[in-house]
Amino acid sequence: MEEPESDRSAGSLSRGRRLLVLGICCFSLLIVGLDTTIVNVALPSIRDELHASVSGLQWVIDAYTLVLASLLMLAGSTADRIGRKRIFRAGLVVFSLGSLLCGLAPSLGTLIAARVLQAVGGSMLNPVAMSIIRNVFDDPRERAQAIGAWGAVFGLSMALGPVVGGALVDSVGWRSVFFVNVPIGVIAFVLTTMYVPRSRADRPRRLDPVGQLLVILALASLTYAIIDAPRAGWASAGTLGLFALAVICFAALVFYELRRREPLIEMRFFRSAPFSGASTIAVCAFAATGGFLFLNTLYLQGVRHLSPFHAGLYLLPMAGMVLVFAPISGWLVSRRGARPSLVIAGAALTVASLMLTRLAPHTPAAYLLAAYFLFGLGSGLINPPITNTAVSGMPASQAGVASAIASTSRQVGMTLGVAVIGAISGGTISGAIGPSFARATHPGWWVCVGLGVVCLVVGILTTGAWANETARQTAERFREPEASGTPAPYRRRELAPG
Repeated sequence: MEEPESDRSAGSLSRGRRLLVLGICCFSLLIVGLDTTIVNVALPSIRDELHASVSGLQWVIDAYTLVLASLLMLAGSTADRIGRKRIFRAGLVVFSLGSLLCGLAPSLGTLIAARVLQAVGGSMLNPVAMSIIRNVFDDPRERAQAIGAWGAVFGLSMALGPVVGGALVDSVGWRSVFFVNVPIGVIAFVLTTMYVPRSRADRPRRLDPVGQLLVILALASLTYAIIDAPRAGWASAGTLGLFALAVICFAALVFYELRRREPLIEMRFFRSAPFSGASTIAVCAFAATGGFLFLNTLYLQGVRHLSPFHAGLYLLPMAGMVLVFAPISGWLVSRRGARPSLVIAGAALTVASLMLTRLAPHTPAAYLLAAYFLFGLGSGLINPPITNTAVSGMPASQAGVASAIASTSRQVGMTLGVAVIGAISGGTISGAIGPSFARATHPGWWVCVGLGVVCLVVGILTTGAWANETARQTAERFREPEASGTPAPYRRRELAPG
């Protein structure tokens, strides 16, 4: 007999089955996280074989994160509508196929195109997996701990990525870093088919093609403008035109979504100060992380002349701290709330970035590793409170959309971090990267300092009593219409301010 596709069916699972589902969902995060860190370590080898410029390397990263950010909300709402398990399995197939094509790519253009396909599959994994976790774990404390485990897997992927990726690049070649995703994807597909329960929202949302198009146009024009600006000129007509297009698309998106019954981006979530704060912190923290990985990979291999494997070992302390402190942060959030994790994380990111503003070709290894440890501490602590704030307190029917917005914020941050920090630090470097690149990274690290300060300040402002009251009121606005039997999007007047 087929399992009913409803949110209630997932909530009735035994604890052992819930933990098994958590493990399978974390498996999807593992391959996506591995892909990010492995590809960063492989960038210098890709540059040498495919004759890529710094901007070309930026697109190897940003083609993936840009498409991922653009499609996450569509994937989340579509999974709520037609079934989370169905979309999750489709994502595993597309991601694995994209990985295979990346490994076979004969040119930089083909590689970037395959990265786009990879991103289409990846967009169906993380937000959908988080939505599954949200519906399987009903108890808030148990959910926070599950999200902490989720964050630990992200740390594990970061810890494994540089070392495994470096070893693969050294021994087999950069193409193997993509091939490794294929067997992992196949295993995850089989386990999902066997053990993950079917679920979907009781009142699925309609598709929003206009909102989706505006998201793609806004993010694509903004990213292209930033990456191309060092070549075309920041004040050139083309660059300014792209920035103007991005602003117009963002403004049109907000205007349109506020008036749509079932929007792609539920703007009313942002009435919750903790939710808005978590989204802001996600963008800033992951922008810093994206810039950190991009600049340090090129610095370690291009300036210090380390092999990919040894460069991966240098990054291991940062990744190891994420692995250790993500579950600690999940435990801390479940008992003390989000503020302690966010405050310590913001301070650690700020101090680590300040240390890296002194980067030189022969910076002592101990100093460098200390900065990496601090950066990893901040990255490990910051992810669980972001995720928990996004999905906690929201009705189960909104889980896909809420978690997709949180995931989108991360990917937007990663995209902009690579684009902005890469453009500021490496956009004027052509050909081989040499000793001058270390000094060229300094403005990028000052940007990271500013991002860390924003995380710290916003973390304090959006975790107090006033902020928690706005979160409670926002959740009530969603629950009351649903309790009356009327979907929330059809009760716009009751939800308006005042």
